[in-house]
Amino acid sequence: MLGLDKKDSTLLLIVVALTMLAPFILNPFPTESGLAQFNAGYPDLMQRFVIFGIFAIGFNILFGLTGYLSFGHAAFLGIGSYSAVWMFKLLSMNIIPAILLSVVIAGVFALVIGFVSLRRTGIYFSILTLAFAQMSFALAYSVLTPLTNGETGLQLTLNDPRILGVSQTADGSIPVTNLFGLEMRGAFDMAVGPWSFTFSAGYYVCAVVMLLAFYLSIRIFRSPFGLMLRAIKSNQQRLNYTGLNPKPYTLAAFVISGMYAGLAGGLMAAMDPLAGAERMQWTASGEVVLMTILGGAGTLIGPVLGAGMIKYFENIFSKINDNVLHSWFSFMPDGIENFVVFIIHPFVGKGWHLTLGIIFMLVVIFLPGGLVEGGQRIARLFRRKKAEDPKSAKTEPAE
Repeated sequence: MLGLDKKDSTLLLIVVALTMLAPFILNPFPTESGLAQFNAGYPDLMQRFVIFGIFAIGFNILFGLTGYLSFGHAAFLGIGSYSAVWMFKLLSMNIIPAILLSVVIAGVFALVIGFVSLRRTGIYFSILTLAFAQMSFALAYSVLTPLTNGETGLQLTLNDPRILGVSQTADGSIPVTNLFGLEMRGAFDMAVGPWSFTFSAGYYVCAVVMLLAFYLSIRIFRSPFGLMLRAIKSNQQRLNYTGLNPKPYTLAAFVISGMYAGLAGGLMAAMDPLAGAERMQWTASGEVVLMTILGGAGTLIGPVLGAGMIKYFENIFSKINDNVLHSWFSFMPDGIENFVVFIIHPFVGKGWHLTLGIIFMLVVIFLPGGLVEGGQRIARLFRRKKAEDPKSAKTEPAE
């Protein structure tokens, strides 16, 4: 199917099903239930799942295939956002031109930064990319204020000279982003008994883009180009001895990865037309590294799982405060209730980073291949049990 073998086709179909049915899957608990706190099926969070999934997929093409660890990919995410917002201000509120410009501009910047950074390998390459990202952050935050609006961030205004659209609507408000008239903030709510599901136009647009990006990554992984990138990761020196120059391949991987990041940045701006320098900070670059390693570097679906897990912790666990904890354990005697809340409090709310850090540490120690390796181990366990059952049945003595 679509040029993929049976295994990759099955994986793609699974990702399509999970993505399209996300409003149902991410809302397993009734709205009025005490466990509704853990529901994640609202549009803003679902959009973050797929957008950062795109970001991580692109980073995985560089890090997972070539082994080059970049600490500066957030620069391309921010550049993509700024490009998209400028397109909204100057041309049209249609998201297609904005996203295309984001990808192109991010690709050009990635070509320049990659050409310089890839002259070094290992930790020196990582430090160079980090330096470029911090320079980009400093430029956006202060030096290029006319283009970026500094610390306030680039936003839409009522005075934007929009060529193919109006600067303000009939009621005097700023036009909303759309896809040929389909507003990105448009949503449809559906109630099924005690459950409530929200279907957002913006989420499904991002989901379709993520599926296309995922399919493209599969084709890259299975192509001769992907095989060459694996050879670079395996032993670049031996590759040099064969007479092949790995530099064009690593530069191409860096540019493709940067374009994925620009695409994610453009989608972020398309869903919320705002671009700020904070998207280019080193912490954002470190976050995509965690996503990729947590899910499984070098695997196809791993970065998507890692991105979803980190964004889930960031948005769900961070909202569990003392009041929520006391409501959960109110059935206990006061002394025991306060003690339990005291024990759990450091791991939720503002302390969600601690829980994520512990999980990341456990994954690195016991599952070096990330969450994907955990799933593979479970699958092998079930297959082993299934294979052993017929044998045990045959060895049973007949009565």
